[in-house]
Amino acid sequence: VKPVIIAVVVQAIWSLGRTALKTNMLLLVGIAGVILTFLGIHELIILGGGGLLLLLFSLIKQRSLKANISAVLSTSPLAFLFQSGVASTAAATFSLWWLFVFFLKVGSVLYGSGYVLLAFIRADLVERWHWLTESQLLDAIAVGQVTPGPVFTTATFVGYVLGGSKGAVVGTLGIFLPAFVFVALSGPLVPKIRKSP
Repeated sequence: VKPVIIAVVVQAIWSLGRTALKTNMLLLVGIAGVILTFLGIHELIILGGGGLLLLLFSLIKQRSLKANISAVLSTSPLAFLFQSGVASTAAATFSLWWLFVFFLKVGSVLYGSGYVLLAFIRADLVERWHWLTESQLLDAIAVGQVTPGPVFTTATFVGYVLGGSKGAVVGTLGIFLPAFVFVALSGPLVPKIRKSP
């Protein structure tokens, strides 16, 4: 099953890349993101930095808010981007609370494609905290693929492997809770966003 899952993930990444990389700037940011990932920079820093870089590029290109660029550069999110993204590789002690926080974080930043979840799980749960092995990660991917519903069911499996039934509930709640909150908060904003140039 594992080679098939790897092929499915590669196909999904290829399709996502063709859909998402519509301009040369997006392609450059994507390539930079891949390079920074291999250099060990934390994926949240890469995602935030890429988003802010594209925002700045858009503002410069439109020339509508050129005077505010210096204000944007001095904000704390950009200062955070330049902090070291290399985390300790020491094994962390497992707890249901940190499992919930991990999947809450992942659920908060994943939007549109659950396949990014696999990179987050590998980076944190396998490499940083050593809670899972590579084999367990591949098993989780396989379970996420063969069960009905989104790839996010992988969180339930990972939670079960790490903490039994309680871990499965905690992982599931953590990854799905942000989506419900974001939908509730963004519902009134969607019509305004659609009207915005």
